Amino acid sequence: MPFALSRHALRVLLLLLPVLPLLAACGGATAEATAAAVPEASAGVDLVARGEYLVRIAGCNDCHTPGYGEAQGEVPKEQWLIGSAPLGYTGPWGTTYATNLRLRMQELTEAQWLEYSAHLRARPLMPDFNLRAMTEEDRRALYRFIRDLGPAGEKAPPALPPGQTAPPPVLALVMPEAPAGATAAAGAEAD
Repeated sequence: MPFALSRHALRVLLLLLPVLPLLAACGGATAEATAAAVPEASAGVDLVARGEYLVRIAGCNDCHTPGYGEAQGEVPKEQWLIGSAPLGYTGPWGTTYATNLRLRMQELTEAQWLEYSAHLRARPLMPDFNLRAMTEEDRRALYRFIRDLGPAGEKAPPALPPGQTAPPPVLALVMPEAPAGATAAAGAEAD
């Protein structure tokens, strides 16, 4: 009896293709080798549905959707990706706010997004290396899904430089103090 996949099973299989780079990365593979091992999606793939899947598994909502983590991911799609305001992320770099991706995507054409996302170097806490490791087709799917959501929300506040106090609420990354004598020991090693 020949093996056949239902339309649903085939769609699920195609949607799981983006997970392969994540699994390979856990094993120490380079982003280039991983991207080369992942085939491009066929023309029949629903890129909007694939983009929604990527937003869910890549953690985009974790920072770009207010209350997503606290709600265990149970936030209506209408509220997704509107940015983190008023929550700021503070650390040695200053304070950053997660971008309102729904407004940002309205400012970019698909070609501009593909170029921008392929070379993105963002301020913390954005894991820009994950976005750069995605295939062009993955990044295209993200763009189409986010554009499909339409504009909503307000623009994120501008980043604040180190030393400038951000208004609450903030999630602060506090670096531990160096142990007593560590500076003297480090200086002695340099001799």
